[in-house]
Amino acid sequence: MTDLATLSARQYRLLDTTSKLLGVALVAGGLEAGGSTPTGLALALAGVACATATVFLTHE
Repeated sequence: MTDLATLSARQYRLLDTTSKLLGVALVAGGLEAGGSTPTGLALALAGVACATATVFLTHE
């Protein structure tokens, strides 16, 4: 069975770096919006999800 979530090393590195930077930006936006507000919490959770998205991908 072929794994559909397999990327080349270069593609994985680019996607991983981009997702981490976007995740940090979203968490920072959440803190700026107010860490205890619903908007701040939503942005922070979206940032965490984005930053950890590449954990489930494999690369060659």
